Amino acid sequence: MNFILKNENAIYYECGFSCDNSIFLKFGNEAFFVTDGRYITEAKENIKNAEVINSDFDIYKTSRQILRKNKIKKVIYDPLDWSVANFEKLSSNLNCYFFSKQNFSQKKRIIKDEKEIEKVKKAVSLGSEGFENFAKYLRLNGNGKSEKKLFFKANEILCQYGELTSSFDPIIAIDKNAAKPHSLPTDAKLQEDTLLLLDAGIKYQRYCSDRTRVIEYNTEKELNFSKKQNFKDKKQQKIYDIVLKAQEKAIKYAKVGTKAKDIDKAARDVIEKAGYGKYYIHSTGHGVGLDIHELPVISKRSETVIEENMIFTIEPGIYLPNEFGVRIEDMLVMTKNGAQVL
Repeated sequence: MNFILKNENAIYYECGFSCDNSIFLKFGNEAFFVTDGRYITEAKENIKNAEVINSDFDIYKTSRQILRKNKIKKVIYDPLDWSVANFEKLSSNLNCYFFSKQNFSQKKRIIKDEKEIEKVKKAVSLGSEGFENFAKYLRLNGNGKSEKKLFFKANEILCQYGELTSSFDPIIAIDKNAAKPHSLPTDAKLQEDTLLLLDAGIKYQRYCSDRTRVIEYNTEKELNFSKKQNFKDKKQQKIYDIVLKAQEKAIKYAKVGTKAKDIDKAARDVIEKAGYGKYYIHSTGHGVGLDIHELPVISKRSETVIEENMIFTIEPGIYLPNEFGVRIEDMLVMTKNGAQVL
């Protein structure tokens, strides 16, 4: 199978190294990593299964030369990874058929091996540790801090002050801003009895973690990001309990051989039965690995059949505009005995 890659994580998966100006080509048993002089030394130090080629900055021209030299007539590429301009640079006036295969690399990576699972588990463990360290910060210093300040501190604490990198920019949302699933940090301030949503993750050896928790901020009680939470506001407690029930049902339902859309339905049915279906405005989960969002997609349209060693999130939510929102998220790895919460 001949293929060509541009996406950094897809390239890393194949050869153990990537950078922001590279192309990876694989023809049978031959592989080529094309980059420029800025990355040659590191590429040669890290790549053992491909020939490293210095393109002198024009990686498209060099890749065309490799395709011609090897007389390649057909090659797979992922159209999602290429701009129109860059694909034209590569493919124009070349006697080679480029076969479009969307999500080509992610489909290869959808089943994780044991080494990948261990890296994800480590990322989840470090992320969980970061959540609890952030809870300690909130207890001592959270009162009166804005979302913008908390965003900065959450990133700093979860990344262990530069030792790790984040999977994505943390989502820190207070009260009505939590009703926006991907809320951006504002000047809204954390006060007594306010609701706080934290969605964050870190990377371990490039593999991602992803977690969401919701708490009631109160300096008189021990703050933690466990899933057992008590709210003074009865409506907040009601919504929280519905979302938690939906998540627990979906986790229990997730088994090898189950369709992804049926896992989504298990969560959605709970929320719809409680009368909040229209406030559940996204899918139930997504795969996690080298990319923070990858296959499988756990949605009401996904026909994917769940297999052993797939890793994905379960994260139902209810979002009440101008009031508050609740989302509870964990990552799972599928085993032959059911879903293991990481």
